[in-house]
Formats: sequence, C-alpha cells, structure tokens
Amino acid sequence: MLQVINIQKKYGSLAVLKGIDLLISSGEVVSIVGASGAGKSTLLHILGTLDTADSGQVLFDNKNIEKLNATELARFRNRHIGFIFQFHNLLPEFTALENACLPGFLAGRPENEVRERAKELLHMLNLSHRLDHKPSQMSGGEQQRTAVARALINSPRIIFADEPSGNLDSKNAQELHEIFFRLREEFNQTFVIVTHNEQLASMADRTLVMKDGLIVQESLDSSEPDQAE
Repeated sequence: MLQVINIQKKYGSLAVLKGIDLLISSGEVVSIVGASGAGKSTLLHILGTLDTADSGQVLFDNKNIEKLNATELARFRNRHIGFIFQFHNLLPEFTALENACLPGFLAGRPENEVRERAKELLHMLNLSHRLDHKPSQMSGGEQQRTAVARALINSPRIIFADEPSGNLDSKNAQELHEIFFRLREEFNQTFVIVTHNEQLASMADRTLVMKDGLIVQESLDSSEPDQAE
C-alpha cells in the first residue's frame, strides 16, 4: 500500500534521513524505534504528508503523492490518513464528540452521518459517558482515546502514531496498545507507530530500528526469526 524509495531529508547542513527504503502492506502494524535524533519522527511526518522529502518518492497505491498540489494533498490526507500524537491535540473548547467529528466535517460529509459515526467510535472506545465532556474534564487516557476516534472518523487507510502512549501511565498505555490491535483485527487497520515503548514495539508485526537517519535493522514479531535489512 505504501512504498518509500530513497527518501532523503536535510535541515540546513544536518542530514536527518540518508536514504530510506520501506514497504508497508495493508493491515500491518509496524513500529519504528531508535534513539532520539535518529530521524523517526521526520520519517513519520514525511510518510504522513506533513513534511516533504528533499529527494526520493513516497508512493501510495503506486501513486506519487508528492506530485499532488496543496489542495489535492490536503484532501488526500483528510480522506486516507489518520494521526495520533503523544499530546492528543484536542481543541479545548470542544466536547469529545465535537473533537472526534472535526475531520469528517472538514471532508464535507453530512453532519448527521459524521456525528453517528463519531458516537459509534467513542462507544467502541468506552467513551459513551464522555460525549459532552471537554478535554479538561477527561483523564489523559480518555483524551487519547478521543484522539483515536478522531483519527478513525474518515475510515483512513493508514494511521500514523508518534509516541501515542508516551504521555500515559502504564495502565492507560496498555489499554491504548490493545485498542490498536483490536482495530487491526476488526477493520484491517494499518498502523505505523514511532515509539520508545518496548512493549508496544514488540507487539508489532515488524519493528524497524533507525540510527543516524537510516533503517539499520528489521525484526519480525517474536514468533518469527529476525531479519536484517
């Protein structure tokens, strides 16, 4: 579904990505690990079209998405990609239901349809009792699950998560991790997750280890032998 060919990125004279090649299949859960500064988040942002590479290609269903203009790219991102970040980035003046609905409204979908879908997702995430609560009235775990509902509202093909459990305690982190894999089982949802959480990384189908702007190792889950890239 997603193919990356020789992606390179510099910030000034600092080479952050030095030639990344990567394939992501539909329904995969892939984790990306490595020390701070290895280039993980930069790679994730380029894959998610939040940033652009200096050279190389990002292909989605064999289409070079970097050739899209700004309007086309925004539409593509809204329709096909979901994001979950370490800090949930919910709008504080909106309720859980309203926050979850926002990408659907931006896509121009019918309001009733979007609201019903958001309610379904929030119910699935055990947040039915929080529909009318604002972020300040919810726990950290509840806020992050609201962010998951928001990421799912347009039924994206792929979700990019950047340290999604980094701001949660161990109990809420465990619950969030289980949600990801339940979503994969129920909806064949694809995830690419940057994480320092060893437990989450080990649960993924594949773990990519980054160092100095390169993928230096690829490991399958514990039921499979390791492979070097």
